[in-house]
Amino acid sequence: MEKFALFVFNGEPMCFIHVLLNALDMKSRGHDTKIVIEGASVKLVPELVKPENPLNGLWKQSLAAGLVEGVCKACSSKMGTLDAAKEQGLALLGDMSGHPAMASYRDNGYEIITF
Repeated sequence: MEKFALFVFNGEPMCFIHVLLNALDMKSRGHDTKIVIEGASVKLVPELVKPENPLNGLWKQSLAAGLVEGVCKACSSKMGTLDAAKEQGLALLGDMSGHPAMASYRDNGYEIITF
């Protein structure tokens, strides 16, 4: 089984949809896949739970499939979305000065893909 960690930094919904679609596809093919929400993408967190958001369905599927590893603690704090992440029960990742460390994923055999 291949292992992939999708680090999404881009906060554009049209980029984020590709993260969700690829993660779901990779999982359906039997790959161990994790989504790490970083940088400007943390601003999407409070929007994704809104039923009227076009990404809401894919977001729910990704959560249900256990694909969302968590959000960057430092970035969500800086961008004002920390409470929204907590409300959704998302893990706050910050093992590298408040940010998720890519090296930790590499050490555990994950291929890193950035968006």
